[in-house]
Amino acid sequence: MKRLLMAAALAGGVMSSLAQADAAFLARPDVQRYIDEQVASGEFNRPELEAVFANVETKPNIIAILDKPATSRPWYQFRPSFYNERLLKSGVAFWQQHAAALQRAEQVYGVPPELVVAILGIETNYGRNTGSFRLVDALSTIAFNYPRRAEYFRGELTEFLKLAKEERMDPLSLKGSYAGAMGLPQFMPSSFRKLAVDFDGNGHRDIWNNADDAIGSVAHYFQVYGWRHGDDVIIPAAVQPGVDISALVADKFNLHLTVGELKARGVLPQAQVADQIQAVLVPLETAPGVTEYWLGLNNFYVITRYNKSTLYAKVAQELANELRLRYMSAQAQSAEQPAPPAADAQPQAQ
Repeated sequence: MKRLLMAAALAGGVMSSLAQADAAFLARPDVQRYIDEQVASGEFNRPELEAVFANVETKPNIIAILDKPATSRPWYQFRPSFYNERLLKSGVAFWQQHAAALQRAEQVYGVPPELVVAILGIETNYGRNTGSFRLVDALSTIAFNYPRRAEYFRGELTEFLKLAKEERMDPLSLKGSYAGAMGLPQFMPSSFRKLAVDFDGNGHRDIWNNADDAIGSVAHYFQVYGWRHGDDVIIPAAVQPGVDISALVADKFNLHLTVGELKARGVLPQAQVADQIQAVLVPLETAPGVTEYWLGLNNFYVITRYNKSTLYAKVAQELANELRLRYMSAQAQSAEQPAPPAADAQPQAQ
């Protein structure tokens, strides 16, 4: 009865500030139903959930971001944002600093260091831009104030609360993106619970502050989704004149056709590849009105499981390739440098 009276008092008054509006969040009937469901599941008790939701601050600016119409940039505009000197230099430095963990991740999961480094660079510039929203605020805002995505984000909110409890973290302290992505690799909470790993063996999966855990988690992610060690990611292709490829382009996230079947439809690989290999046609607008064609293979498809964008997958592949070249070059140059004199060496008399 006391809770009902409090709810009526909060709901009935005119809220004069956002802070007051947030104070009413716990009393909302839909929030109370959600708490009831979670308590009934046996995963949580009511006091711990009420302690969290009493402190949630909804963020209207997140809804404004979600309501902005999506715009698709062409490749020639998209690429410079993620393939640039800043990320390349930072990526080589990150690789040098964490070479042992990256090598071990390749041994354990079969995923090359350059791909892991590329992904962490694209996602957060190696932890420099992991997001400033409290995750409980971001997830709750979308889960309860954005009906179009409410079901998905209520699931992610539940996964977040579970992971915070499992990892013995304060759910009110963890930060991430406006859409609830977390840490260096920007995992959603459900991906964290399924795929994040304690790669340094300290008993916690910390993708916010622990680079080893972030490295192992990204590598594990790609292994689970079917990365094939040593296989190509994407190869150049040509389309015969007059061929209608609209249906093939629309199938951009799926591996439904083999190279042989694509050949029969007028798409010709420009590198050696077996006819039975599955592939997807990837057009890239390299300049206004100029399109190149590629065939994305299994590993390309796997990258699109991380982010459902063919542009993302292509730039990740290009960034990874250049990172490997630069890292190997830096290693070779380092090996050629003469060793410094021993600390106790004495200069020779002239």
